[in-house]
Amino acid sequence: MSTPYFPCAGARALHAPTRRDFLYSLGASLGSVAFSALLSAQTQNPKTRTPTSGPLAPKPGHLPAKAKNCIFLMMEGGPSHIDTFDPKPALSRLHLEEFTREGKQKSAMESGKRYYVRSPFEFIKAGQSGADMATNWSHLARVADDLCFYRGCQVDSVNHPTAMYQMNCGNRFGGDPGLGAWVNYGLGSLNHDLPGFIVLPEVSYPQGGAANWSNGYLPANFQGTPLRAKGSPILDLSPPAGVTPERQRKNLDLIAQLNATHAAQHPGFDELAARMDNYELAFRMQLQVPETLDLSKEDEKTKALYGIGQDATDSFGRKCLLARKLVEKGVRFVQLYNGTWDSHDYIERAHGNLVRGVDQPIAALITDLKQRGLLDSTLIVWCGEFGRTPDNGVRGGTAYGRDHNPNAMTMWFAGGGVKAGHTIGATDETGMKAVDCVHHVRDVHVTLLRLLGLDDNKLTYYHAGRFKQLSQFGGQVIKELIA
Repeated sequence: MSTPYFPCAGARALHAPTRRDFLYSLGASLGSVAFSALLSAQTQNPKTRTPTSGPLAPKPGHLPAKAKNCIFLMMEGGPSHIDTFDPKPALSRLHLEEFTREGKQKSAMESGKRYYVRSPFEFIKAGQSGADMATNWSHLARVADDLCFYRGCQVDSVNHPTAMYQMNCGNRFGGDPGLGAWVNYGLGSLNHDLPGFIVLPEVSYPQGGAANWSNGYLPANFQGTPLRAKGSPILDLSPPAGVTPERQRKNLDLIAQLNATHAAQHPGFDELAARMDNYELAFRMQLQVPETLDLSKEDEKTKALYGIGQDATDSFGRKCLLARKLVEKGVRFVQLYNGTWDSHDYIERAHGNLVRGVDQPIAALITDLKQRGLLDSTLIVWCGEFGRTPDNGVRGGTAYGRDHNPNAMTMWFAGGGVKAGHTIGATDETGMKAVDCVHHVRDVHVTLLRLLGLDDNKLTYYHAGRFKQLSQFGGQVIKELIA
């Protein structure tokens, strides 16, 4: 669907700082944020604000799409499926009996004997669909019939950074494009004035850092744009005092002329092309972004719905409300981070606090999108990087927790053409391993792309001597998830 890209031959020699280096240094803060979404200032539809040409102009998908936007809720650290959405009554019978892994292989964290531990949470059957939920998901239970639970996913790594990379980028070792980068590469952007891939991280970046939303080997304009969790979401969003829009426009025009001359001497250097349009997007963002990020104009009923103003839910509630606003504005892919769910001990307290912080905001997001007629066109994904084991308890104590488990996890989806009100797949009686409708995470990625109208086998990019794709070497659609 796209012209193959062949990297520029030859390497740049070391040199003293040049005009180009100086101009690049100006790309810090707002400029670097805009780096991920190059669009030409002259190539837009003035009525819809969508670009009409350039790398992020809207493109037709390979297949009819169920969804046109995606909101990805990433619960970093690995939520325990056993203590959230996949109850295991057998663990009550096995509680504190000795646990031995298959093949007697032990993780690096193991020392001495280990024991099965039951969940500290009670479970209910929620909604008409009878979805399994721990009782502390009281708000999400009200929208249970909008959810599609999937219990058959497996990954390859028990280490957080590599598992995060695999869930976000398809490759355990980093350096590959993020999901949002692939989506924008395949479909383009729906808003000329905003990045097409926006990330809402915690104050501390997730394990693996910004590589989780990298453009990888794709052109630089497809990189994710993180918004700061505290303070101004974007530094230098407002121009310095005394600098008028007219003056900025003249400066940008001069820089564009200088860079265009230099670019003509270096064809195929995509970072330079991105840098040129980076300034233009930054200029436009100064008008669009403050209004988009301003939640003070939302009515009090809406803010209360998301739990804004409450200690436990304010932070993630703001992220969820902002995600709704961003997809309304046409942002293709928004990823929200929450964590960490890495509960090796005191899981009742740790998971209890984490659920309390996200339960109401997530339910509000689904409700709000549905009321606005946006849920059908917005795919929501909830997951971590892996699941947890049925063991890792402390015999006779109360610090029960769980270890990392790549062989079983629960993720759920909403909107965007998924089979709402269903639970797909299953794990064994202790939750140690997926046993029904089992698929590697690459198949989940292929399915997400399909819901957005993209074919993983056709969404490729030429790099390092071959055509590469999100799934690495192909996968299959999980048809059971699609309505």
